[in-house]
Amino acid sequence: EAHRSTSGTLGNYLVGALPRATFIGFTGTPIDRTAHGQGTFKTFGADDAPKGYLDKYSMRESIEDGTTLRLHYTLAPNEIRVPYEQLEKEFLDLAEAEGLADIEDLNRILDRAINLKNFLKADDRVDKVARFVANHFRENVDPLGYKAVLVGVDREACAIYKNALDRYLPPEWSEVVYTKAHNDKAPITDFHHTDDEEKRIRKAFAKPGSLPKILIVTEKLLTGYDAPILYCMYLDKPMRDHTLLQAIARVNRPYEEDQGGKRKPAGFVVDFVGIFGKLEKALSFDSDEVASVIHDADLLKDDFARMMKDEAPEYLALVRGRLDDKGLERVIETFTDRDRRETFFEFFRKLEELYEILSPDTFLRPFLTGYERLAELYKTLVGTFGHQTFGYRDLAEKTATLMRDSARSTGLEWTMPIVKIDETALEALKEDGDPKAGKVLNLAKGLVLAVDDNQAQQPYLIPIGERVHAVLERFDDRQITTKEALTEIEKLIREFLDARKEQAETGLDAGTYLLYREVKREDIAEPKVVAGELAAAFTRLANYRDHAGALRSLKAEIYKILLPLVGKERMVAVAERLLRLWKPLDAQ
Repeated sequence: EAHRSTSGTLGNYLVGALPRATFIGFTGTPIDRTAHGQGTFKTFGADDAPKGYLDKYSMRESIEDGTTLRLHYTLAPNEIRVPYEQLEKEFLDLAEAEGLADIEDLNRILDRAINLKNFLKADDRVDKVARFVANHFRENVDPLGYKAVLVGVDREACAIYKNALDRYLPPEWSEVVYTKAHNDKAPITDFHHTDDEEKRIRKAFAKPGSLPKILIVTEKLLTGYDAPILYCMYLDKPMRDHTLLQAIARVNRPYEEDQGGKRKPAGFVVDFVGIFGKLEKALSFDSDEVASVIHDADLLKDDFARMMKDEAPEYLALVRGRLDDKGLERVIETFTDRDRRETFFEFFRKLEELYEILSPDTFLRPFLTGYERLAELYKTLVGTFGHQTFGYRDLAEKTATLMRDSARSTGLEWTMPIVKIDETALEALKEDGDPKAGKVLNLAKGLVLAVDDNQAQQPYLIPIGERVHAVLERFDDRQITTKEALTEIEKLIREFLDARKEQAETGLDAGTYLLYREVKREDIAEPKVVAGELAAAFTRLANYRDHAGALRSLKAEIYKILLPLVGKERMVAVAERLLRLWKPLDAQ
């Protein structure tokens, strides 16, 4: 391990003991320059390797692989930010501050920066910072469902910030976590925690929807503590080199809600010190590469404006004014091509990510109407071409809120009316001589909805729903034409209506009728009798899903019934299909 100890006495002993050895170091935080001319590259570096590396896994590669997220930062307003001349004089220009390896070294340097610390902890400034943090958290972080950490210059600053923050946010929203010392005095002692209390705080913070929402720290939890739900860092402590990288890495951990929910777009840092204004000076190694993946949030505004100016007009032209059914049909026809649809989806998701990071901001005001219409278009296409009914969960938090407010104020709903599946719909379909993609999708949605609404009581409808999805997949892949898809949907509607009618005529219960239909599909003689035998076996061994022995017995009975009717070749496949289709009956 490329530890700093290898540059000291231990390193001398190692080299003396192994004079011909080649030393290869592994580290996540190399030190390029230090006050004493030592560092990772001097101890381990190869003369013929670029910048001393044999191999490097960069931040950019990590982001591309999805193991970390991009970082965005914004500088706090000038009136509460550290004057740059003071920051340089008491911190950045100090030779011993270069190559800082750990927080303890950083704290020792800051302890000597008396004027800098006094500025950071001045009562008036602390109050302004606390008010800024409270407003920013309420507007930018909490609506996303994520959490934040406030980094103070020392333990006293953390205690002071807790008292100040409690004036603007509910006290239970924040907790202070730092190491205790035997000679501590107030206000530091006011926030001492037992080991069990600290453990509870750490675990609760990492959970979504639980308190606290903000941690106030200075050293503890800045390294080695991962809470993926952490999105924002309020940085009020001068840092540099890998003490800085280790700290901001707390917010770049990927996070996704369970069951395919929303993903954290990036990590965000609000810099109250001014370090990010001179990032190349704060990082004494690979500063150009690190700077390329840590972006000023103001640049995101440029990206948003460019996308709305250059790419959005093509899509906005499709949705000008209030859309009637004919207009919606034109939109759907336009995006029947999957490649065009996916291009729009990719565009909107990038735009949505920018909106989530930037909102609320007065900069967005001129773009809001256009953005709302793009979100409506996205909502319409997901609801039309997706297999599931659209829900606001398909949008990011702030965008979903914007759309809900818009729907309440305008009453607009960009959706085609769902067709009720009955004989009337079937007759209307036969009379329509000009099939459109929208009609295929609308009828398919109506049929799927009818199956979903009735499958608990009529599980024999489930295979029809599955075949509807198969038709939609082939239509989406352009394997069949609009006319061919409409013909297949028409057959499935007829099958749906006939099945419900036939069940009533046979007098069979829903479960037995499901088996009856499957037996009929296999052209088995006396399907009603065979279905009754199969239903009796399923009923008798109803615990087969919980007991392996019952499942073996059930399969044996099904095989015994099917073998003389369909033969050995088809027996297993038919039995497996029956076992799969019977599942919904267990949940009735």
